[in-house]
Amino acid sequence: MDENRSEHTKGYEPNFILKDDEENDLPCASATWSDGQSRAQHDTDDSSEEGFGYRYSSGFSNSDPGKSFKKHGRRRRNVGEPVSLTKKTLALLIVGCLLLSCLFGMGGAFIAGSIMSKQSGDVSSLSTDSGNPSDGFNLEDATGSNMTVKEITDAVEKSVVEIRTEQAAGDSWLEQYVTEGAGSGVIISKDGYIMTNNHVIENSSKVTVTTSDGKEYDATLVGTDPTNDVAVIKIKAGNLTPVTFGNSDQLEVGDLAVAVGNPLGELGGTVTAGIISATDRELNINGTTMKLLQTDSSINPGNSGGGLFNDDGQLVGLVVAKSSGSDVEGLGFAIPVNTAADVAGQLMDKGYVSGQPYSGMTYTEGSSGFDSFFGGSSGTVYVYSVDSDTAKQAGFKAGDVIFAIDGKQMTSIEDVSALITSHKVGDKLTYTIVRGGQTKEIKLKLQEKTKELMQSRE
Repeated sequence: MDENRSEHTKGYEPNFILKDDEENDLPCASATWSDGQSRAQHDTDDSSEEGFGYRYSSGFSNSDPGKSFKKHGRRRRNVGEPVSLTKKTLALLIVGCLLLSCLFGMGGAFIAGSIMSKQSGDVSSLSTDSGNPSDGFNLEDATGSNMTVKEITDAVEKSVVEIRTEQAAGDSWLEQYVTEGAGSGVIISKDGYIMTNNHVIENSSKVTVTTSDGKEYDATLVGTDPTNDVAVIKIKAGNLTPVTFGNSDQLEVGDLAVAVGNPLGELGGTVTAGIISATDRELNINGTTMKLLQTDSSINPGNSGGGLFNDDGQLVGLVVAKSSGSDVEGLGFAIPVNTAADVAGQLMDKGYVSGQPYSGMTYTEGSSGFDSFFGGSSGTVYVYSVDSDTAKQAGFKAGDVIFAIDGKQMTSIEDVSALITSHKVGDKLTYTIVRGGQTKEIKLKLQEKTKELMQSRE
């Protein structure tokens, strides 16, 4: 039996086809050879066994009754036997699987790419089609700025200057020495007019300006207004780049604010950016109540007199102060440009600001050393000099202790300044003074602060 089987199968490759077992209504297997001959592989010699078990290997079939089994009394075929395939068929299957894998991979990549492209297109359409920023991931978008901080910087950097000052001072031993100061300024005309703070150049014996190209110029004082803390100086230069004035009345909280100045007096051209935090903060600075812009742009000593610019690169504020303290951060202030520009214009035209009340005197405090000279105590306000004829005729003298004005006690120069500026030109004030240990009242009519009166102080 084995020899015949070997002769029939020698040199042939079997293909397996499942055929129905008519008798048991089950499929059975038969082997078909390539020369058309076939052998039934159903084992009829062992019909007493339930089930069947055939092993297909290299064209051989063997009855294996030991592999038959029962399950719920039904006859079943052995479906767990391995099937041998030709090398060619196996290779084709592998190639087919690889092709399918590639197709699935390419399809997945295409779908993912389409989704990402759609999402990117959606974001792009939000930021460009509508004309409004959409993500808020940077300061310009968050504030709806028309220009980037870089574009604003490029537009204004040539209009901001560094200022250095020298001032003669003396100590209690009457020894003289020079103190140095620093600040910033903004160019307001091509021919060299520069706007800055009064406190930056006040009482200075020398003022030096450095432009953005590194050139240094000696500056002369055009006019100053301590009330609004604005001053105008001039350098001999031409073809400068002046700032473009904006409208500070149109500012809103949340607008972009870019500060350019000279922090610490050594870092000229420094740019910081933030927002407008408030548009009408009332603060008392050096005895004067001022309505200021508030910003969280970084402001430091030396920034005073520098520019605060809006999202169009226009000057909207003149940096004036910052709140200091270990727990204070992000509180900077600027004079609204509508106020600063008006004051600067009057200083350039007339040398003074019209309509401002003036007592015609200069004051000092006891803490400066005059308290011991006049027999006063720390915190006492004194008349340092009588500068106008009106004040002299009223009866004031240098060394008078200003105890009260209109019944309100004066404990600092700021108190005196705040009370005077709260009145108008022509108003009459009653001073309570102490002279030689005696109290005396003197009435004074407030004058207008003119250029001539201010020059008489010098």
